[in-house]
Amino acid sequence: MAIGDVSQVTTGDCHDLSYVDVGLYDTPGYGSVYVLDAERPAIVDTGIGTNYELVLDALAEAGIAPEDVAVIAPTHVHLDHAGGTGYLAEACPNAAIAVHEIGAPHLVDPARLVSGTKRAVGARWQYYADPKPVPQQRTRELTNGDVIDLGDHALEVHHAPGHAPHQAIYHDPANDAVFTADAAGIYIPERDDLRPTTPPSNFDLDASLSDVETIEAIDPGTLLFGHFGPRETGNVLPRYATLLTEWVEAIAAARADFEDDEAVVKYFVDEADTAAVWGDEHAAAETEINVRGVLVALDRREG
Repeated sequence: MAIGDVSQVTTGDCHDLSYVDVGLYDTPGYGSVYVLDAERPAIVDTGIGTNYELVLDALAEAGIAPEDVAVIAPTHVHLDHAGGTGYLAEACPNAAIAVHEIGAPHLVDPARLVSGTKRAVGARWQYYADPKPVPQQRTRELTNGDVIDLGDHALEVHHAPGHAPHQAIYHDPANDAVFTADAAGIYIPERDDLRPTTPPSNFDLDASLSDVETIEAIDPGTLLFGHFGPRETGNVLPRYATLLTEWVEAIAAARADFEDDEAVVKYFVDEADTAAVWGDEHAAAETEINVRGVLVALDRREG
C-alpha cells in the first residue's frame, strides 16, 4: 500500500471494515486507521494528526458522512494512535470519543502527552501535528469489560496495559477480529514478519505477555494491527510472545557487555534489518525508541 490508499479488510470473517495508510512519519506501511461501516459507524485509532484528512477520505470511500460517525475509539493515547483525535472530533461533530479511562484526561488536556512524546521521539516530532484538545463532554471513559454498541457490530473492551497503562484492545465479535493496538507488536505485511514495540516509559514485559494471553483467550480469527493492517491470527501470538521475551533478553545481555546504554542503543540500531521496508531514518528511530523502552523497564526491575 501507498500512503493514502484505502483497502477493504477481507481476512477471515471480516466485513464492513476498511483501513487507510495514514503515512506515519512519512513512511508507507506503518500506520493504519480503521473505519467500521456499522449501523453506528466508528473510527478505530486516528494517526498522529498529520494527514487526518486521509481518514475523512476513507470515510467518503465507505459512503459515510462525517456527521454520521458515532464513535472515534483510539486504542490508547500515544500520539501515533491518538494524535488525530481532536482533528477528527472536530470534523465528526456527533461522534463520542471512547478511550480507556486512564488515557481520557490526556485527550482533554494533551500538554503532558506532548511533552512526553517530544522527549521520546526527539527530532521525529517534526512529523507530528500539535494535538487538538477533545471536549470533555464528548469523551466516554472506558474500562475493562465495557462494550461499545455500534448496532450490528460491537467493540468489547479489554484493558491491555503492558505497552502502556492506557491501552485497550477491542474485540469485534461480528468480524471475529481484535483491534490489537500495540499488544501484538508491529506486523510487516511484506515479510509476514513481526517486530517488538517496547517504547518508554511504561513498557512492562510481564504485563505485555499477559496482554498476548488476553488476545489468545479471545481466540479471534483476525488481528487488526495499528502497525500495520490485518492478518489471519494463525500462530502470530505465540510468535510474538517468544519474540518479545528474546528481545528483552538480548538487550539485557548487551547491557552487560557494553560500556554504557548509548553503546547498547547503537548496537541494535546498527543491526536493524527494517531499512529496506521503512527506510533508514524510520528503521533507526523505531529501533532506538524500542531499545530505550526496554532499558527503562530493566532499570525499573533492578530498582
